[in-house]
Amino acid sequence: MLKKSVWKYLAVSFCMLVLLAGCGGSGGDKTDGSKDAASAKKDELRIAVSANPPSLDAQIANSNITAQIGYHIFEPLFAMDGNFEPQPVLADSYEVSEDGKVYTIKLLKGVKFHNGKEMTADDVVASLSRWVKDSQKASTLIGGSTFEKVDDYTVKMTANEASSDVITVLANPIMFAAIYPAEIVEKAGEKGISEYIGTGPYKLADWKQDQYIELEKFDDYKVRENATTGLAGKKTAATDKLVFDIVTDASTRIAGAKNGQYDIVEEVPQDNYEELEKASNLKLDVTKGGTLNLFLNTTVGIMEKQDMRQAVLAALNMDDILLASYGNKKLFEENPGWFNPEDAQWGSEAGKEYYNQNDPDKAKELLKKAGYNNEKLVLVTTPDYPEMYNATLVVQEQLKKVGINAEVESYDFSTFMEHRADPNQCSMFITSNSYNVLPIQLTVLDKTWAGMDRPEVTDGIKAMRSANSQEEAKAAWDDLQEFIYEYGGATVLGHFTGVNAVSNNVDGYEYMRFPIFWNATVSE
Repeated sequence: MLKKSVWKYLAVSFCMLVLLAGCGGSGGDKTDGSKDAASAKKDELRIAVSANPPSLDAQIANSNITAQIGYHIFEPLFAMDGNFEPQPVLADSYEVSEDGKVYTIKLLKGVKFHNGKEMTADDVVASLSRWVKDSQKASTLIGGSTFEKVDDYTVKMTANEASSDVITVLANPIMFAAIYPAEIVEKAGEKGISEYIGTGPYKLADWKQDQYIELEKFDDYKVRENATTGLAGKKTAATDKLVFDIVTDASTRIAGAKNGQYDIVEEVPQDNYEELEKASNLKLDVTKGGTLNLFLNTTVGIMEKQDMRQAVLAALNMDDILLASYGNKKLFEENPGWFNPEDAQWGSEAGKEYYNQNDPDKAKELLKKAGYNNEKLVLVTTPDYPEMYNATLVVQEQLKKVGINAEVESYDFSTFMEHRADPNQCSMFITSNSYNVLPIQLTVLDKTWAGMDRPEVTDGIKAMRSANSQEEAKAAWDDLQEFIYEYGGATVLGHFTGVNAVSNNVDGYEYMRFPIFWNATVSE
């Protein structure tokens, strides 16, 4: 058997360090359950979200909102528990060969898809074969791995190389390894699957684009006996119907939170934090959960030049950007690390000399070295996420001040995702990204995310995955974070604190990477 990964220990320490900052929101995993137990429960929970998902294809859409809703519809073989440890979900058990490359995975029996069909190895093989090829995160980390059927309830995975974090990769919560019926996978086109059928506690009832997504309880869902906590926890579908109202206007979401139209409101603008904190019918779930990041196109035109990208980094004043994005200095922190600064293992200031330089003269010199000739640089953004939009406008002004012809193009979230994925339509873009457990899970390391298809990245990932000690892994990550800044492929703008508003009548709401509603109820 392959020796246990160092990641196991690190994941536990990570969660302990950020317990109040990301594992459970404001003070714990669940909301206060102090309401009268005899209170009548509503059969519908209404959640206001700020953007329409680009897709519900959880395998390939690199989006928190897709993963959040997707986890209620689909399930993976493994998922992260409350301690950020991978645990079986649709898997029953697994064994690893002596050489560390072959994983024999036993499946749970009697699991039903929403169409009534039993899940078997054929569905798992079809789903994971597509996932390892089409998911950016999977292809970056375990591309070339293969899956084959042993019998109806056993699957063999042959990893591309021996590594002790393979199960952690299978349990990654974004672009996750969702299991679909084989026939749905076979019909998937370039834009993804067209029917959203999973094994989760809820099934898709209706999706009105840009209006709402309605999920209804799956009556044949069998609560997993191997359930633990977190994303691998017990799922009861406690409320019959979940309605995700797509409300892009922040003021409408705020009004709906205060007047009780919505039971939960996500993405509360930080400008409204103090206002909602005083609302007697609400409690705020405050989560220090990630980083606001600027990604630079490294593959097309003038942006191919490292001096050009370094000119952009030299021009940035993070304090102004973050203040415009979050409005309250209590809700952000300046730090160059891609991980929580309090994370003892992965918190790092490597590359800090390239962070928050606010040096217009240096930026202008670098523009000359790059041979910049007033080429237009396009910053794509979306007003659906105000922090991203506001940050983009400030970055545009900072770039203009040093002589860069920066133009902002703003789209709805789905269109923004399309444009940011095409280097011919985008020079830069800003996104907010939740904290990860391991560096290998960072979006910035995905080859197709923002042009970071570099041998230094591949070698850095390999060095971390093959490290023999925590110290060795840490050193490899420091080197890789330094390279990201030196190459000018991306920069952290700062660390954010997210706010969700939850009605006092809601019980069983949980937060782990994103809100979880399968055990949530709301009183009349």
